Amino acid sequence: MTDQTASDATARWREERRAAAAAHGELLAERQRAESARAQELIDAFLIRVARLGPQPVELSARSYDGRARYRTPLTGWYLRRDETVAIDTTGKFYVLTTPPSLAARFRGVTPEPSAPPLVIGAGGKDGESLDMSEALRRVLGR
Repeated sequence: MTDQTASDATARWREERRAAAAAHGELLAERQRAESARAQELIDAFLIRVARLGPQPVELSARSYDGRARYRTPLTGWYLRRDETVAIDTTGKFYVLTTPPSLAARFRGVTPEPSAPPLVIGAGGKDGESLDMSEALRRVLGR
């Protein structure tokens, strides 16, 4: 095999790997979009039920990454985890309520950005730290 032939084969192999990686990435992204859509359906059903039966929303606060500080937010809603690091607001947006520690945030508060809701909160974390969205919403209703 000549150097040129080997080089061409290597280039083709790299291109095939890039294409396979891109296809895999798109499949993963599509699966995540479908899971988020299903999680949003659960949240929307929760909002309908909670409007009739409660519980009432509470003011939501964010925690520093190390858990030592709490910061005000402009949000009201329901915490989905007992450690109060994940919540939904009254419009059905999903929030991870952790933020870097900040002296300025102690006085001004923070405004968290919503993210796509997962079907499993904390998936891929330590054992016992993941929680199905449906179970988290049931827990809120049971309070």
